[in-house]
Amino acid sequence: MPDPFRLRLLKAVSAQLKTITPANGYLHDLSDYTDSAGRVAERVFRGKTVFGDNDPRPALAVLEDPRVKDGHNGTGNSPAAVNELRILVQGFVTDDKDHPLDPAYQLSAEVITALVKAKKDTHNIFGFGYQAPCVMNLSIGQPVHRPPDDEVSAVAYFLVGVTFTLAENLETPFA
Repeated sequence: MPDPFRLRLLKAVSAQLKTITPANGYLHDLSDYTDSAGRVAERVFRGKTVFGDNDPRPALAVLEDPRVKDGHNGTGNSPAAVNELRILVQGFVTDDKDHPLDPAYQLSAEVITALVKAKKDTHNIFGFGYQAPCVMNLSIGQPVHRPPDDEVSAVAYFLVGVTFTLAENLETPFA
């Protein structure tokens, strides 16, 4: 069975964030890499909330925002719906000794740049086209940058909210 549309979208977001590499003109490298054991490892994770000392830096977590708005799933007997999917992109960086947040500001700017580049044109965001299911709009919020605090993170990090306006057919979530 194919992935549902929303999971395909999150995978597309992850793939777009992995384009953040020096070869593409960025400072950071979020591409997959080979770890010391010879395995392919990632720097961009979907749904991961706990990171430790063995996780790479920089690293990103793509998470659904738990503060979801109460959406309207269609009207009347129609399976068509326009809903918002809000995600959070959380980035973790190696601290600068004198200015711990500087790398977080750099990486959040690169994340925003990469996400904006996913607009193929005004209405073809992430290449899903113009008909349901598709992404009708992409809105990027203001990033929040935080120093290490040993409560949320032992390293500097940022959070940026991204809201997708989706056109969906609720009868065919796998389409």
